Amino acid sequence: MKQFKGRPVVAGKCKAPALVSHNGFNTLASFQGALQFGELPIIGNKYKNTECDDQNNKDLYRKPMQDKALCLPQTIGSTTGGMIFFCAKSLGKCPTCLLFSEHIDSLAAAGAVLAANWCDEPVVTIDCLGQEFLDYVKDGMMITVDEDGTVTVE
Repeated sequence: MKQFKGRPVVAGKCKAPALVSHNGFNTLASFQGALQFGELPIIGNKYKNTECDDQNNKDLYRKPMQDKALCLPQTIGSTTGGMIFFCAKSLGKCPTCLLFSEHIDSLAAAGAVLAANWCDEPVVTIDCLGQEFLDYVKDGMMITVDEDGTVTVE
């Protein structure tokens, strides 16, 4: 077990299994299938668990992101990133929390703040956890987040 201290962007408490990306997270590419095709009957349950659609992210491609502690360095890509996080949360297809090893970018922060204000529950968001955090955490490890930005990895 190891603890890391970050900066709460959207404070809250949560517990979820880790899903780790060592590359920048392209929000639009990752959520595209789940947000565009998730409810179509002809697709069936393919996108029900919000699998990552970004084929350029070898760490996450085709892994379910919903109800996970998404551990990442930063987001990359489209200026729609914040709205994508908000839409994913409003549709119940979002990770439980976003844990950034680096400073959060303004677009991801905007999405987290929108979701915190307009959805029933926030997407707990912590940044500045450091490279040591990202090097330590592995997929499936249990993550507990406290309101003060303390992240415990078991």
